[in-house]
Order: sequence, then C-alpha cells, then structure tokens
Amino acid sequence: MADFRTHLGVAVAGGALLGFAGWQATELSATEAASLAVLTAVGGILPDIDADNSHAIRLIFNLFAVLTVVGGALLLQGRLSPGAIVVACGGLYIGVRYALSGLFKHFSVHRGIWHSLLASLLCGLATTAASYQWFSQSAWLAWAQGLALILGTLIHLLLDELYSVDLTGARLKRSFGTAFKLFDYREPLNSVLMLAFTAALLPWLPPWPPLRELLAQGSALWR
Repeated sequence: MADFRTHLGVAVAGGALLGFAGWQATELSATEAASLAVLTAVGGILPDIDADNSHAIRLIFNLFAVLTVVGGALLLQGRLSPGAIVVACGGLYIGVRYALSGLFKHFSVHRGIWHSLLASLLCGLATTAASYQWFSQSAWLAWAQGLALILGTLIHLLLDELYSVDLTGARLKRSFGTAFKLFDYREPLNSVLMLAFTAALLPWLPPWPPLRELLAQGSALWR
C-alpha cells in the first residue's frame, strides 16, 4: 500500500489544484480556496485514522482536538467566564487528543470501515455540517469544503488500490479490494452504525440547492 508521504503528497497536489481552480473559476477568496486545499490534504490521510501508531492518526487527532477547541470556544463564548472557557477548552483538547484517540485505537481495525466509500461520505457530510453550523460558513462554501474532504479520501483509497497491483509480477496483492469498497463487508454491524450516523447528520446539513449549483459549476469546468 502507499505510505504516508505518498498519500499526503498526492493529496496536497490535488488540493492545490482544486483550490486554485476554485479561486480562478468562482468568487472564492484566497482564504476560502486555501481551506479547500487543506481539507483535500486532510482527506488524503484520513482513512489511515485506523492505523495504530501511524503518522496519520497522530496528525488527524491533533487536528480534531484543535478544531474541537475552536468550536467549543465559539459555542461557550458569552456563556462562561474567560477562565472557565480556557479550562473547558483544555479539557476538550485532552479528551479528544488522548482519551478519544485511545478509545478509537482500541476498537478500530486497519483497512476496515474507514477504508470505504461510506466512511468517505460520513466524513464529508460531517465536515459540511460543522462548517455550516459551527463556523457559520455559507451553504455553498460548506458543501464545497465537504466535497473537498471527500475528494481527498477518494485519492487515498484509489492510491491504496493502485499499490495493490504488482505490475512487475503481473499479480494482485492480498490487499487488493480492501480499500475502495462500499462498506466493511466483514463487519456489517459497524457499517449499519456508520450509516445511522450518516443519516443523523441530515438535519444539520445546509440547503441542497447550493450543492446542485456547485456540482453544475464543477461539471462545467470539465467541458
């Protein structure tokens, strides 16, 4: 399978291309275009969140912890004193970075549910919902950011499958087919739970018309 540097390098290149295209072809600001590039890069390593002691899991949970602190600070502003907010945000960081990370390592299996199209959809919709609800982004930009993350995860899954083909020996490795799959066929209960979490995000998503507009603009760029 592709290593961390390969996944990150290809995703960064794809994200840079996406961000530049969005900046040139739409009314995105440079900062908004950069957010698409960053999210594509994050998506490029996200499926390896289930690989214990990997660079990806440390980087991803550090990022999750920081985003949780930012979101918590925004939600608690005006409700608690500054000192209490600092304490609460410190607890959020420790809880996500260490407690949640350790729990995730214990229950996850590499090349399991997180290497699937269902997981890619869940992460993309969660990004869209968080962007729209927590960070008050426009519906159009929130959908664009969710799609950018999905693009990054698809880059990861496709790279894993490409590296499962041994061209020199003209054979398929045992890992072939374990990355780019609809869901985890070995653990159907996990897949059902992930599908339920995905459905639970629907009420928190932005309106759908901006997504159709975004997809139409994207398809027009390829004509």
